Amino acid sequence: MARRVFGRALVAVAALLPCTQPARAQAPRAAARQLPASGALQSSTSTAPLALASDDVQLMKAFTWATRQATAYAFEGDAVGPWFEAALPGRQAFCMRDVAHQAMGAHALGMQRHVRNMLRHFAAGISDARDWASLWEIDRHGQPAHADYRNDRDFWYNLPANFDVLDAAYRMFLWSDDPAYVTDPVFLNFYDRSVTDYVTRWSLGVDSVMTRARIMNRSLTRDPFAQFADTRGIPGYHEEGDHFVVGLDLLAAQYAGFAAYARIQEARGDFAATRLWLGRAEAVKTLVNTTWWDSTSQTFYDFLSTDHRLVHRAAGQWNSAPLYWPVAADGAQARGALQGLVRQLQASRSAPIEEQSHHPEVLYRHGESELAYDQIMDLTRADRARREYPEVSFSVVGAVVTGLMGVSVDPVPPGGDSALLPYFANRHVMTLSQLTPKSGWVELRHLPVRANDVTIRHDGRSASEFTNHRGPALVWQAAFPGRVSDLLVDGTRVKAVQLTVPGGRVVSVTRVVVAPGMKVRVSVGR
Repeated sequence: MARRVFGRALVAVAALLPCTQPARAQAPRAAARQLPASGALQSSTSTAPLALASDDVQLMKAFTWATRQATAYAFEGDAVGPWFEAALPGRQAFCMRDVAHQAMGAHALGMQRHVRNMLRHFAAGISDARDWASLWEIDRHGQPAHADYRNDRDFWYNLPANFDVLDAAYRMFLWSDDPAYVTDPVFLNFYDRSVTDYVTRWSLGVDSVMTRARIMNRSLTRDPFAQFADTRGIPGYHEEGDHFVVGLDLLAAQYAGFAAYARIQEARGDFAATRLWLGRAEAVKTLVNTTWWDSTSQTFYDFLSTDHRLVHRAAGQWNSAPLYWPVAADGAQARGALQGLVRQLQASRSAPIEEQSHHPEVLYRHGESELAYDQIMDLTRADRARREYPEVSFSVVGAVVTGLMGVSVDPVPPGGDSALLPYFANRHVMTLSQLTPKSGWVELRHLPVRANDVTIRHDGRSASEFTNHRGPALVWQAAFPGRVSDLLVDGTRVKAVQLTVPGGRVVSVTRVVVAPGMKVRVSVGR
């Protein structure tokens, strides 16, 4: 990607706000690298191989805007190495939370080097001097962003970040098959420290998290010049108020981080460590689904208050964390969390942009495809306030890939969260159409999947095609909603196998080996 210059002057307000601070909604947008009304890129020579074709004009419009906007945020040639904007536009920086969430869309757009470089910078930043935190936000010069950092005792930090980055690194390993994620000592040190020293230093273990203090490891409480004495270790991503000592999102991210760490150890052949950390992930999940579950309201509590009472969020606040990181147990807990989100969206289509950018992925994952589609339309409409926030465009691309097209490379089968795998990160790719009646057909072209370049087409929800343009043979798991006894593979009838996926949905699946240069069509038998 060629260097793009859109004006280097930082917006004054943007330069002073941490990357997820709610007040950033008030920042002027003059410095944002947003697309002009014509839709043409400003000084951009970047193109992504990924493309979409469909008879759905509105979907095409949304996806085209998202891909162009996301690629306009990608850079090479700076001291930090390849990177993309993942903070308030105009800050020329990237923060841990946003990078972790934008990673899937970036991968799909061919930015694998950018993602690995940025995640590695966060991994390299972990330090005993920072109490095993990393650098919350890094600028294009490879330095801690001044908006969030003064020195190792005085900096902004949200505690879910280590686990969020760990989970993202594992997901990127699955999608890219890049061995650096499981062999690079910098990454490995970050993983090890995050699940041990970091947990201990910040009292995040299941035996201590319910009695911890809000802000720990403080040495600057009496320093009148300290900028971040009360925000160095915020126990969640919720940044409005200091009324809690643990946020539900912190535990949800920790569960995902522990599970990712276990699978990374499995990839490295350490099966004893895999069993240990799958067990510790399960302990966090049990805590969330028992202690944090309000059986009366059939919803999760959102915070542990400063007087150590479990409380719900205030009216008008949002929290999709137990669904985004899949800590909610199948059954009442997952249903309750999903129904709560659906009710909020029925009452108010739009949420704060950072939260709403998660909604399409979460809703697709749990089968709410029409609502997910509507969220994509709302996020990408031309008059949507703050749609230029980088997380929006990247997350829309990611949601189309993993949600609308239902592409998954996770080797863990449904219900197999706590079991060792007979193989790891093999050649399986699963697809599940979640097209709505608004889309007769959709074709996603040139999606990078490990060493492969693939194209996937769905005709409604009854037929799918898979083309392996380049790379080794792989196993396509073609899935279709509901129970059907037979599927047709290029016209040949085969027996289908049923699986249960998130949301308690039953799908019917067949496996097909797709050689390089081969196209296969699978449809529902009649």
